[in-house]
Amino acid sequence: MSRRVRKPLAKKSEREDKRGRFDKRGKNSSVKRSTDKRGDKPSFGKRDDERRPSAKFQPRAAKPMRAPPPDPIREEKPARPPLPTKVQTVVVTPDENNMRVDRFLEHRFPGLSFSHIQRIVRKGELRVNGKRADSKDRLEEGASVRIPPLQLDAPKGGGELSEAASKTREALRDMILFEDADIMVLNKPAGLAVQGGSGLSKHVDQMLETMRDSKGQRPRLVHRLDRETSGCLLIAKTRFAASALTGSFRHRSARKIYWALVAGVPKPKQGRISTYLAKDESEEDSIMRVAAHGDEGAAHAVTYYAVVEASAQKLAWVSLKPVTGRTHQLRAHMAHIDHAIVGDPKYFNKENWELPGGIQKRLHLLARRIVIPHPRGGFIDVTAPLPPHMLQSWNLLGLESDRFDPIENAPED
Repeated sequence: MSRRVRKPLAKKSEREDKRGRFDKRGKNSSVKRSTDKRGDKPSFGKRDDERRPSAKFQPRAAKPMRAPPPDPIREEKPARPPLPTKVQTVVVTPDENNMRVDRFLEHRFPGLSFSHIQRIVRKGELRVNGKRADSKDRLEEGASVRIPPLQLDAPKGGGELSEAASKTREALRDMILFEDADIMVLNKPAGLAVQGGSGLSKHVDQMLETMRDSKGQRPRLVHRLDRETSGCLLIAKTRFAASALTGSFRHRSARKIYWALVAGVPKPKQGRISTYLAKDESEEDSIMRVAAHGDEGAAHAVTYYAVVEASAQKLAWVSLKPVTGRTHQLRAHMAHIDHAIVGDPKYFNKENWELPGGIQKRLHLLARRIVIPHPRGGFIDVTAPLPPHMLQSWNLLGLESDRFDPIENAPED
């Protein structure tokens, strides 16, 4: 026989609380459950101000309000220094010691275009301690630099291009051998100048204006090729890449390999050319000459060469590896060892020498290959094909352009 166990009666306060959960008809109220912001028990159906506190309820002391965090201090960017409208002379500071001339101008006057810097340096308008300077020269602390009036290029956005600009941009696109977010490598054709100069209306630096991005930044030249030299031309698409690639050239971690067709066959067939080169300038032209150590403006230049193949002992296909990067270095060095590059209007010094039939009188020099560390890791390795006039000569002479290149593993210094 079962026995009923009588449960003890709940406390009055608990019964009242329980009854509050039902409406007049005794059914559960369909009320959305909410939680007090202070973390109290959930309430059902009544607002906080309508609830009658129970005997155990003790109102919490109000928490002191937390002071709002101070506004972050925003450092105002210093305004760009005004460009000089007349000739001025400045002194190189300790922070600018050993800085290249072109980097010095970029540092002092942000926004100056690369072509404008090169132009004033090339024309001799910029002087260091009263003497002409090259854009690659290093400045010493305390040096006096004469700066001519400068002009800042107007910023251009990435809006609609004119028909002519669109054609220019398409021409650049057709030259691309390699491209990613940071770098482009162009196959520069012979006859197209890299930078502006007197009498030039078209050059690569000008063409890059058509490739400005939405922020107004445009690709930058990292190194140069002579106007009549074809082949691999490295372009940086970002400031980050420009700084990293320039450093690779400065520290000689970039490998450049050139192909040339020269008069005669060099002996020995592999060798090293080491000289000092200095520039001789005239009103009409400038040329590099072999100089003595200590001569004014003389810079050390080193080139490795190797004969790939000869043609009847009259012509030779040579592979060249410049260790340094002096102006006209390969052309001056091959002329120095009496094997000038075929078609060179400045350095070909062979008297009564005639080109074999069918070979064009154009510079036979190709920037064949470039291997350089990528700014974001790894390496890029790009090869350019023979330009039409050199391919014609190779075919006429029976040279095989796909042969192994013996200079590939030449020493680094």
